Amino acid sequence: MIPSSKWDIFHYIYALLHHPAYREKYAANLKRELPRIPFDPDFQSFAQAGARLAEIHVHYETQPEYPLTRLETPGLPLNWRVEKMKLSPDKLSLKYNDFLTLTGIPTEIYDYKLGNRSALEWVIDQYKAHTDKRSGLASDPNRAGDPQYILRLLGRVITVSLETLDIVNHLPPLT
Repeated sequence: MIPSSKWDIFHYIYALLHHPAYREKYAANLKRELPRIPFDPDFQSFAQAGARLAEIHVHYETQPEYPLTRLETPGLPLNWRVEKMKLSPDKLSLKYNDFLTLTGIPTEIYDYKLGNRSALEWVIDQYKAHTDKRSGLASDPNRAGDPQYILRLLGRVITVSLETLDIVNHLPPLT
């Protein structure tokens, strides 16, 4: 199959860079030089998979939320504010704040990595309130106009992780 557009080529490469066999074969090279891009005869399957991967990765904020179970702490007032989230040791639940714990996190999401950690772990690390000791500048991920944004984001990141794994696991074998 000859590529019909520059987007087909982009999507082919995007899928190829996610392929587990490609990542394993070129792991050492990817750390120190530009990626090698082999041409696979099943170009169209890679291009289609890459198009879907690009769609869900770029538009992650519009993906459906994964249905997590919300456990509210009795006696505490309703609170969507995040200070610092924390995963349980088994990584099946997430303490969102003192008021809310989220459970039902599928374990397979930890197989989709952004660098050396899962997408969920990346969000947990980045979305915390803190003040820089040197500058005194405060960083607050909470949105006054949308207090449940981070809660929805967590569900969407889980959905994107699961769909990414499904797409990657169904890529054709590299020839």
